[in-house]
Amino acid sequence: MEQQPAISDYGFLSDSRSGALVGKDGSIDWWCPHRFDGAAVFGRLLDPTAGHFRLAPVGTGGPGHRVERAYRPGTLVLRTVHHTPHGSVAVTDALAAEVGARAHELGMNSPAVLIRVVEGLSGRVRMGLDFVPRPEYGLLTPYLHEQPDGGVLAGAGPVVLVLRAPGIRLRAGRDRVTQEFEISAGQVVGVDVAFGAAYGDPPARLDPVVALAETTQAWDAYRDVHGYSGRYPDLVRHSATVLTGLTYARSGAVAAALTTSLPERIGGDRNYDYRYSWLRDFSLTMRALWVAACPDEAARLFAWASRSIGRIGGQPVPVLFGLEGERDLSEHHCQHLRGYRDSWPVRIGNDAWRQRQLDVPGEVMSAVWRLRDYLGTPFEGELREMVLGLTEQVAATWHLPDRGMWETRDEERHYLSSKVICWLTLDRAVGLADRLGERADPQRWARVRDEIRETVLREGWNDRIGAFTGAFGSAELDASALTLPVAHFLPATDPRMRSTIAMVERELGTDGGLVRRWSTDAGGFLLCSFWLVECLVMAGEPERAEALFEQVVGYANDVGLFSEQIDLNSGEQIGNTPQALSHVGLINAAWRLTEPDSY
Repeated sequence: MEQQPAISDYGFLSDSRSGALVGKDGSIDWWCPHRFDGAAVFGRLLDPTAGHFRLAPVGTGGPGHRVERAYRPGTLVLRTVHHTPHGSVAVTDALAAEVGARAHELGMNSPAVLIRVVEGLSGRVRMGLDFVPRPEYGLLTPYLHEQPDGGVLAGAGPVVLVLRAPGIRLRAGRDRVTQEFEISAGQVVGVDVAFGAAYGDPPARLDPVVALAETTQAWDAYRDVHGYSGRYPDLVRHSATVLTGLTYARSGAVAAALTTSLPERIGGDRNYDYRYSWLRDFSLTMRALWVAACPDEAARLFAWASRSIGRIGGQPVPVLFGLEGERDLSEHHCQHLRGYRDSWPVRIGNDAWRQRQLDVPGEVMSAVWRLRDYLGTPFEGELREMVLGLTEQVAATWHLPDRGMWETRDEERHYLSSKVICWLTLDRAVGLADRLGERADPQRWARVRDEIRETVLREGWNDRIGAFTGAFGSAELDASALTLPVAHFLPATDPRMRSTIAMVERELGTDGGLVRRWSTDAGGFLLCSFWLVECLVMAGEPERAEALFEQVVGYANDVGLFSEQIDLNSGEQIGNTPQALSHVGLINAAWRLTEPDSY
């Protein structure tokens, strides 16, 4: 069986409602058109039989065939140029924006249409189209019906898809559309696939060539209302565009990644569904949006989080929610899918929502602190109740063990990073007390805050190895210790932090500039690598930090996308892609290199 493409072979398309992955070979192997965490209609990413939509020159990958591709700057409109022995052709792919959508309207009413426009550049090239829809992650094989306008309708279960190619009469096979056509220099052919619900509005109808131009204008308008004045502007702006593409515009939530179950190790079972929004990522993402986008995105993300949390009771605040605030994300396995390169199981849902993770309130409080001047004085109503509830929950529970930021699925422990963020929660609450009314208790909060700090410094430090470790009483290094200076718990110049940074760099770092989370981690975790950049800047080593930054950004694929990790043996990207936290880490590290004292 032909091996599935490398994860880095995929480009990312988005309409800020859903996203798709298109390979260098012209095959769209992932698209969940309803929304990011909906069911896939093209799922070959996770099983060769789970559907795809290929559009490329016949014989792609053979002798004399070469591919170049790039995004139009500031957009997620991807242009792939195929050079063949018979000529050259460009295929431009996008997910359509709503007609007339501009700036922050992008994604609010996306029509759920995949656009592919073919342009002949030279010679005469024979193109192959292979449309194999398989809704519900490949469980359904639809009936195909030729339409009077030359298109093909595919319907099964809750899904309707319509494939159109104006000027070409498409012929339906039993379960796919397989067709060839020739394109000459100067000729343009548009193709689109429109999604609709079986019992809802019919799929949108549009001209793919006109829709591509409209979509490009929508992205251009979005880019024009956002600015960034720091170092590495091209890298930062592109990462900000990727974050926009991972944002579910209707709510403002940012999906952790587009995909589910891409493995941390090929053939392994640490394969999780990342198509939801994590509160743990919240403060880091807020900071990145603040730096690289504009306050509007940060404010909408905050509003989504506060609504999702709801009234705080005795139960821990979940670490993640669905994109419209759903709490129950119970996990199940897709028994019929083989997984990417036989990495099984394939998971839908994520049971981390059930875990106790003590750092979650602190991530929200950090965001409140960043937005405090926009939230008014005093805090009113639900905002005040949320801040008080988060603070009191942490004051009452900080001493408990939890699952930690890496969401371990074994026993709970007293994780260092969790305790540090508990400290941050109470520190921010003390600073916000004058906005919280008569129920604020800053003196008590300050006593608990100081107790947490003393406990972390006493129990988190391991004198034998000369470093802060991952959990109290442990001798195991963990890259999460790099968050102490980022959270302003300890300055990076503190001798204990200098020693910890040096130990992490020596024991968990690699010659290629990557940092593993722990000693047996299968790959270099890109966010941790960017944390090390920030720590080096704050420790007064900007030249080394800059060199490391430029080394790490070199792991992006040819169109500037990062997955979660990099395999230490092959150098390939592994884990879910594109990964929001990797791009967040890049933005925050670039800003730290620009403004070393930024908060």
